[in-house]
Amino acid sequence: MAFHQIPANATLQPKPFTAHASDQDLDDFRQLVKLSKIGPKTYENLNTDVKDFRSFGISREWLSEAKSHWHTQYDWRKTEARINALPNFTVQIEDDGYDFEIHFAALFSSKIDAAPLVLLHGWPGSFLEFVSTLEVLKAKYTPETLPFSVVVPSLPGYAYSSGPSIEKTYNVEGMSRVIDKLMIGLGFGDGYIAQGGDIGSFITRVLGATSESCKAAHLHLCIGKQSTNMDGVTDAEKVGLARMQAFSEVSSAYANEHGTRPATIGLALSASPIALLAWIGEKFLQWSDVSPPQDEILDSVTLYWLTDSFPRCIFPYRQFFGNPPRTFFHNDEQYYIKKPMGYSWHHKELAPTPQTWVAETGNLVFWRAHMEGGHFAAMEKPELFIKDMEAFVADVWPTAKNA
Repeated sequence: MAFHQIPANATLQPKPFTAHASDQDLDDFRQLVKLSKIGPKTYENLNTDVKDFRSFGISREWLSEAKSHWHTQYDWRKTEARINALPNFTVQIEDDGYDFEIHFAALFSSKIDAAPLVLLHGWPGSFLEFVSTLEVLKAKYTPETLPFSVVVPSLPGYAYSSGPSIEKTYNVEGMSRVIDKLMIGLGFGDGYIAQGGDIGSFITRVLGATSESCKAAHLHLCIGKQSTNMDGVTDAEKVGLARMQAFSEVSSAYANEHGTRPATIGLALSASPIALLAWIGEKFLQWSDVSPPQDEILDSVTLYWLTDSFPRCIFPYRQFFGNPPRTFFHNDEQYYIKKPMGYSWHHKELAPTPQTWVAETGNLVFWRAHMEGGHFAAMEKPELFIKDMEAFVADVWPTAKNA
């Protein structure tokens, strides 16, 4: 058996996928990077600390250095090689009268009692967030010993997956249906586990609350959850609440822009790779515990650029930051997760929500608190992320799979 072996009972017929940008597209991209202008020096871009939510954002120095490296040294072909060293597929999935082409990377286990696990990214992430995780699992296990089959989709609108119809609106509930159909169609209709952060946390919550096939849910984010109950909130969690408050007050303007003016920001950031790098690079630097390596940030932004992802992937923000805004699903009683739910708390998450508050949103049976890691948990700390997944699956799957 091999990691790319689709389960025999699958009803979908995925096709192998190879990531490849044409030489012409890469030449055009490098030329645009070269010609893209860096704005003038200002008080703000010379006096900013991107790690501080109350500071001014990205620095001109970081952007200038990243541009130079992007143009003269960065090699996208190396990233394509990493992607293509893993099993990748595309498959057609219909939802709401529209045919999506969904891309996913995967490691399929042949272990008889392996748990199916779907890992869901958000913005400004992509399936690339989980490449290191898949690489570690591939090195650590064989197909016969891997404790879970891991499916990592590109969400609708992201990277190599097609976006929703341009003729009508679409939302997170629709994204959740697509993921559910993907997992069921891959042969996991009898049960699977969903895990997500960022937008992926919303999808995971919907799946955990509404899908018969989703037997358990693990989250890294419970953003927007408010409570008056401070009993049992630890000192570290109180520091996390201050971080959550600062993010809400002064660092969420990007989300309001995505939600209220997606057409404008989508077109604006499609005009220049440097503009896209400034917008996305700030988030990777600010939302992580330790800033990711420069090439890792450039990988993500290059993928967005080469696949025209940005304008077609921000539609979920209209649902939560549009006019009128809707409450986050984590506050919504209809999305209370009655099935086993897990949460991994990282001190530099955008909203490091206290354990007692998260427990108000579902059947919290698994909790891990980490004084390392931020918003991009799997990307920042793949080994730690894997340990949490191994422990969660071992705790809940033996009983959840039969529920």
